[in-house]
Amino acid sequence: MLQVFLKTLPFFALIALGYGAARTRFFTAEATAYLTKFVFYFALSAMLFRFSANLSLSDILDWTFVSAYLLGTTAIYLVATIVALVRKRGLREAAVEAQCAVIGNVGFLGIPMLALLLGDQAIGPVMLVLAVDLIVFGSLIVILVGGGQEKQANVFASALLGLIRNPMIVSISLGLAWSALDIPIPAPMNEFLTLLGAAATPGALFAIGASLASKSAERISVAGWLTFCKLVLHPGAVAICALILFPVSQSAAAIMIAAAALPVAGNVYILAQHYQVAPARVSAAILVSTVLSVASLPVVIAWVTTLGP
Repeated sequence: MLQVFLKTLPFFALIALGYGAARTRFFTAEATAYLTKFVFYFALSAMLFRFSANLSLSDILDWTFVSAYLLGTTAIYLVATIVALVRKRGLREAAVEAQCAVIGNVGFLGIPMLALLLGDQAIGPVMLVLAVDLIVFGSLIVILVGGGQEKQANVFASALLGLIRNPMIVSISLGLAWSALDIPIPAPMNEFLTLLGAAATPGALFAIGASLASKSAERISVAGWLTFCKLVLHPGAVAICALILFPVSQSAAAIMIAAAALPVAGNVYILAQHYQVAPARVSAAILVSTVLSVASLPVVIAWVTTLGP
């Protein structure tokens, strides 16, 4: 447990460094926005392309794995939605809260951290988790939240366009297409992707911390509930599905559970801000879940590493 905590500590130290730089205004909000854009569109895309180009679709696509993760995630999504509706928050706010309860920071935090802690075999399953989050739940929130503002056809078009324009989906798809063509990556291209992709981990973690400096801790009770959903209920539900209901290999289950234990993703705030639906609530959930994950994530990772192959 202590050993795992010490291994995760550098990741959270980088987040803290970004937070401190932004909090002291040494790193401005504009600088954070541009760093995030660089990581999102260039560094992380290069990393994902190189990873997926060295995998085949059969290495990634596992329908039992998808079923287990989707069922566990949907269960907590429904719990968070029902709780929000009982509090009379309305469907749009309920959808945003449900997104906080199940969508973790897989792209910026999960891929680099879990690949380092759980080995290269974690890359394929983590990318599959990322794909399910983006394709299924990323589309769902646009439909539920945007449905009240646009015509139904426009909502579905917006969801589809959002997927097509998402550099993480594009880079994974292009990488798998390259792999399917069975073309080796030329040495100069591989070195370029390696060099650019190496900036993804420190850049993403610093950007997470810098973005947290602008987050508030308002509505702390709701943020606490959503954090409990994300850090405890979500990995718990996924564990039940992956180990009992739709049993996958122990190593795949470990990776899936660890991915589910990640704190709330920053892109939920972007959507909430765009549609002006509970952005302060989402902001608080991101801040609280990220801070508490410093303690909770090592516990989960220490447990899943005991599951064996």
